[in-house]
Amino acid sequence: MREIRKAEGHHTKLAATERVVEGLVLLEEAFVKCSKGKAFFGGDSIGYLDIALGCFARWLRFAEKTHDLKLLDETKTPNLVGWADRFLSNEAVKDVVPKIEQMTEIIKMLKAREQAQSPN
Repeated sequence: MREIRKAEGHHTKLAATERVVEGLVLLEEAFVKCSKGKAFFGGDSIGYLDIALGCFARWLRFAEKTHDLKLLDETKTPNLVGWADRFLSNEAVKDVVPKIEQMTEIIKMLKAREQAQSPN
């Protein structure tokens, strides 16, 4: 994801995006195997693996919006798309995971920190 954010030029951004999508395809396969047709990685309710991976779900949606990308693609990762939607809308999660607007502020803060630490 960091590579996408830092990519300069169309081809570099495209290559970084493809690497992320390849990883998501592997995660799709793992989800299908682990979930056994259920809503979440561990079954019918959110478990540890859902929480660990769910932290990245909003970042994926944020990257899609801010970089005009399609990372969670219904044709390549349909089960993962459904999982992310269920996870992010779950009552236990939806008020805890930052909203897109909050994430924009987080990114601004991270960029400022990077610039302050840069030797240039």
